[in-house]
Amino acid sequence: MAKEVAGLIKLQIKGGAANPSPPVGPALGSKGINIMDFCKAFNARTQDKAGKVLPVVITYYTDKSYDFVVKTPPVAIQLMEAAKVKGGSAEPNRKKIAEITWDQVRAIAQDKMPDLNCFTIEAAMRLVAGTARSMGITVKGDFPG
Repeated sequence: MAKEVAGLIKLQIKGGAANPSPPVGPALGSKGINIMDFCKAFNARTQDKAGKVLPVVITYYTDKSYDFVVKTPPVAIQLMEAAKVKGGSAEPNRKKIAEITWDQVRAIAQDKMPDLNCFTIEAAMRLVAGTARSMGITVKGDFPG
């Protein structure tokens, strides 16, 4: 018999660094989920991606059990790593902070493809380039198409 889903919790946690302090503890504790059990399972599953921010979707059930799915790092964070900057531009339309190449955009798009609602790699590349533009990062050259 299938378990009854009580709800979903979406969090962004650094890989291998989940601990019971906020935001993890209060989000899970209020739903009756064992916080330390989740932290140990998450840290074990994300040891290879230590330090990277990873979105996680936790599905919890009425019997206090849970499942979780770890997604790929957000595009904005991958763009900041590729451009070697700490954050986006305060005025992305006026102040450009970095440049990246279409090859870097393609690599990010291929990495993020399972979590995107795109069918082709070109569509995913346009999506990543749009995020870059909104952060003040310029993509060098013409779209390879």
